[in-house]
Amino acid sequence: MLEILMQGGWLMVPIVACSVISLAIIGERFWSLSRKKITPDNLVSSVWRLYKANQLDKSRVHSLSVSSPLGRVLAAGIINQTHGREIMKESIEEAGRQVVHDLEKYLNTLGTIASITPLLGLLGTVIGMIKVFTAIMAHGVGDPSVLAEGISQALITTASGLTVAIPALIFYRYFRGRVDELVIRMEDEAVRMIEMMRGDRE
Repeated sequence: MLEILMQGGWLMVPIVACSVISLAIIGERFWSLSRKKITPDNLVSSVWRLYKANQLDKSRVHSLSVSSPLGRVLAAGIINQTHGREIMKESIEEAGRQVVHDLEKYLNTLGTIASITPLLGLLGTVIGMIKVFTAIMAHGVGDPSVLAEGISQALITTASGLTVAIPALIFYRYFRGRVDELVIRMEDEAVRMIEMMRGDRE
């Protein structure tokens, strides 16, 4: 394996670095974007019970805000509950934008890796073909071993770039979809809480 990487030339260094970074991001996002961590079950119901029992003091609201991203969004609305529905909604939307930014953490990096690694592979192909034509000019086409280095570099870098880019793109799209799904769920839960507190539903 190491020999193959060395045959790919110096461009294998950024390609391998991109593969390590993408694997780290994929693992971290799988851990961080767990639905139970972002939108815990029955959180709105437990908040509603505390609200009805008049137990939503500052310490409980603070605990709610640090418990999960959904809790952070709900806490923003609870803090402003005395200012009316519109202010509650605006504060929830502001907190929601910050939460969405956190949920999308590292995804731009993953998307960039998916975009640049095929280009790095293509650059390796071009460099390899330049070596091939340089060797042909210097030694002719009689000795295949003279051409092998350039051809192998071209093929290895192209294959390596695509091998990194394809999974990176797949997981980038997957995590984008996961974030959208979680955001919709948080919006639904926040609206439900507002309606319960304003007396529009039980």
